Amino acid sequence: MITNTTSFHTKKTTIMLTQEQIEFFLEKAYNAALRAGARILEIYNDGIDIEVNLKSDRTPITLADRDSHTLIKSYLGPTYIPLLSEEGRDLLYEERRGWDFFWMVDPLDGTKEFIKGNGEFTVNIALMYDNRPQIGVTYVPYINKIYFAVTGMGSYLKRDVVPDAASEQSYAAILEGAERLPLTNQANEPLRIAVSRSHNTDETFEYITRIKQQYPSAVVIQQGSSYKFCMLAEGLVDVYVRTSPTSEWDTAAGEVILKEAGGRVEQLAGGPLNYNKESLKNPHFICKSPFWKD
Repeated sequence: MITNTTSFHTKKTTIMLTQEQIEFFLEKAYNAALRAGARILEIYNDGIDIEVNLKSDRTPITLADRDSHTLIKSYLGPTYIPLLSEEGRDLLYEERRGWDFFWMVDPLDGTKEFIKGNGEFTVNIALMYDNRPQIGVTYVPYINKIYFAVTGMGSYLKRDVVPDAASEQSYAAILEGAERLPLTNQANEPLRIAVSRSHNTDETFEYITRIKQQYPSAVVIQQGSSYKFCMLAEGLVDVYVRTSPTSEWDTAAGEVILKEAGGRVEQLAGGPLNYNKESLKNPHFICKSPFWKD
């Protein structure tokens, strides 16, 4: 059960959040995700051909991405905490490098899967402190599952959470019926390797080959979006390898959800993922379930 206070230990200092602050920030992130999910599904289920534009980096963007960003930005505005979003304006490093608290948001993670119509997309919202994710919410609106975590307090799953354009869930309501992660106490048999559905490289499959040398019966699970982090936290898969481009908003919420379930997120070259860098691109990384044996 979530306790009265939590401390965030960082290289700078230790900051203590009161229970009231934890409740406020988690409520904001949770309800913003449900509101955004409602708009995304409204567009997704509309039955009209989805208009797709390309951003400067040649990645796709849709009305759902833009509307989700606008809703989240508006709802989180009263927190008076800066927001770093995939669909927000480009912020110079000099402008954001001194931030202590800020929101890291991907308003629609898995845009390619949204366009394909396979339902494998998420809303990702993380509260950052000292460039580390401290609170994370990942909503999978197509399957009505929402995951959330607070540093030092554990990771949780709620099922049958329908999108709600006017969501105002209280902290007590958020916790009601939530299941503590992971939901299992052992690795899968056979071992399950998660990979991206749309963004794999030759290096991805080379890494899979190395894993299969140790675990010959291992199976590969293709999945879009940050839901892979949640699958690891839940215990549905055992390891996730990423060797194609991602950005910090793709991983921040999922990282705290997985870590609070006992899992790990590491650069393939070693060391943790770092956030609020001058470049917001992530290095290649690997994520491991709580039961992964190196």
